[in-house]
This record gives sequence, C-alpha cells and structure tokens, in this order.
Amino acid sequence: MSASAVFILDVKGKPLISRNYKGDVPMSKIEHFMPLLVQREEEGALTPLLSYGEVHFLWIKHSNLYLVATTLKNANASLVYSFLYKTIEVFCEYFKELEEESIRDNFVIVYELLDELMDFGFPQTTDSKILQEYITQQSNKLETGKSRVPPTVTNAVSWRSKGIKYKKNEVFIDVIESVNLLVNANGSVLLSEIVGSIKLKVFLSGMPELRLGLNDRVLFELTGLSGSKNKSVELEDVKFHQCVRLSRFDNDRTISFIPPDGDFELMSYRLSTQVKPLIWIESVIEKFSHSRVEIMSFPGGKEYLMRAHFGLPSVEKEEVEGRPPIGVKFEIPCFTVSGIQVRYMKIIEKSGYQALPWVRYITQSGDYQLRTS
Repeated sequence: MSASAVFILDVKGKPLISRNYKGDVPMSKIEHFMPLLVQREEEGALTPLLSYGEVHFLWIKHSNLYLVATTLKNANASLVYSFLYKTIEVFCEYFKELEEESIRDNFVIVYELLDELMDFGFPQTTDSKILQEYITQQSNKLETGKSRVPPTVTNAVSWRSKGIKYKKNEVFIDVIESVNLLVNANGSVLLSEIVGSIKLKVFLSGMPELRLGLNDRVLFELTGLSGSKNKSVELEDVKFHQCVRLSRFDNDRTISFIPPDGDFELMSYRLSTQVKPLIWIESVIEKFSHSRVEIMSFPGGKEYLMRAHFGLPSVEKEEVEGRPPIGVKFEIPCFTVSGIQVRYMKIIEKSGYQALPWVRYITQSGDYQLRTS
C-alpha cells in the first residue's frame, strides 16, 4: 500500500493543490496536519511521520511549502518519502525554484504532473525528461481527448527516446569524490569518509548499450586480477540509476546500461576508509589586548603564511573562548583520493558508429574540518 493522496500546503498549512489517488482517506483529514505538527514541535517530539487516528501524514518541508502524503496502515513509508523528494526534483526541473508563487502560477501544470507522477497511490513516470516531452509550459492549451503519451512511457527503455541523432558521438565521464574529514588538534583523524559519484554527459545517436569497467575489487577477485599490480577499490553503498541492469551487475559486476540522453548521475558510492589529510593547517592565535587578536595559519607541505589582525570591541572581563574548527575548501583535478579508475567504456550500437569517451577525475572537499583546540 502506498499514498492515498498528496497535498502541497503553504507555510500556514493551507492547501494550495492536492491530488486524491485512492479515495480511501477523506480529503478533510488534512485539516488535522498543521495543528498536530505545531503541537509536536512545541513538545519537542516532532517526527517525519504524524498520525491522527488511523490516518498517517508523511511529510517533508521544502522552502516555504509542505508536501504531505496521507495513507492508512501498512504503507511503504520509504517509497512514499522517495516519491515526495522525487516530486520536488521534478517541480524544480520545471520551475527552477519551487515556492508558493511557482505553484500558484503553474497550477494546471502542477496538477497534470501530479496526475502523471502517481497512479492509484503508486509512483509511475518520475523522469522529468520524459515528462517534459508531453507536459510543457503550454500544456493547459492542449486539446483534450487526444493521446499525449509519448512512446518512451510505454517502452522498456522509458528514460530514452528513439530517433536521437548527433553528428559527433561522444560521452563525457566525470568521477567526482568529496572528502569528509575531521581532525583533532593533535593531528589524529576522528572521522574520514569518501563520497563519490560518476556522472555522464551523453551525446550518442540511436539506442546504444554502454559497458563501464572500474577497478572494482570484487570484479578483480572474480576475474583473477586481485593478485596483480592493478590497484583495486572496494565500493560500499553503491546506488545506480534505473538504466543499469542490476542482474548483470550482481552476476559479473559489469555495469551495463542504455543511457538517458544528456546529463545524469550513473552511480554513487561511499568508502569509509582511513583518509590521510590532503591539506593540513596549523594556526597560532595570539591576544595582544582585549580588542586585538592575531591569527597565523600555516598550510602544511607549502610555505604559505596567512597573518590576520582582528579589531574587536573592547571587553572588560576576559572569558574562556573555544576555538572553532578551520573549514577547508579545495578542488584537485585529475585525482581521486580512493584510487578509483575507469578501466574502459565500451559503446555498442547496431549502426556501428565510433564514439569517443572522455574521462575527468575530480577530488573536492566535503565537510573538511581541522580542530585547533
């Protein structure tokens, strides 16, 4: 069982638009949502799921809006929340910014999208590129009674249209890793994590099949390459775009897929491995008076010195001050801290054209902090 109805409310809890999918929960029940939310918030017991009798409100907040799904018992909560976040993503693709004003200005389009996104309480077409083929900014002017469903919706490959043609066939692959790191004042790493994603920009004609090979440790063990000099990476929490054939990956670790056209994220992954700090900063803080502080920072490995003077309001009583951690922002091209590599990208299309894959590696800072005290 999934959602019975979906509501979009303003910041005061007033419904802006709603869609009743199953009819088993009275639409008037939404009146209990905001009082219940305010009560739980005052009690300090606010949760993403609120219940009123047998009716459950699964809600998220975005900007000045509440997206609320109502349902009865035994609902698949994870499915409903995934749908609500996907709905926000689709609306942002259409309206750039999702706010109360964008809902009011595009009422007809929003209702049509809600009608296509879910059917009888279950998610249906949630790919914004496919939806944009037949729900446009002029959708309220389309004649009724005519079929507006494009072939991609009923195809096995619903995320890619037929008949795509390019003069030059290319694939751009971005391997992007963000480093989350927390180091204490003694230089010990308290937390380290690598969060990665592989993003593609596809300009390919026809309906090509792509096969991506990585230096995956499990793959190396299956193929007998684990003892070679090739460095391998053990990926965790891998998530794929819907185009990837999961059965093929589970069987032989081959990432095989027919890609959407244009930009999309093929996969994401995480590595909870010990990361050596890429950038190290030492700082010295000296107080010369109650109103002047000097901070000197020394980035490790390079002879850089930053000296900063701060004029502060004079205070009569000196208090013990905690030193906030130093947050570092950086981006390193042509490098991945995990060592992940694209070993090959095979492009197979029945016309036999030649295509060029381009690969770019980027390591950047995530939540990267160095404590000074």
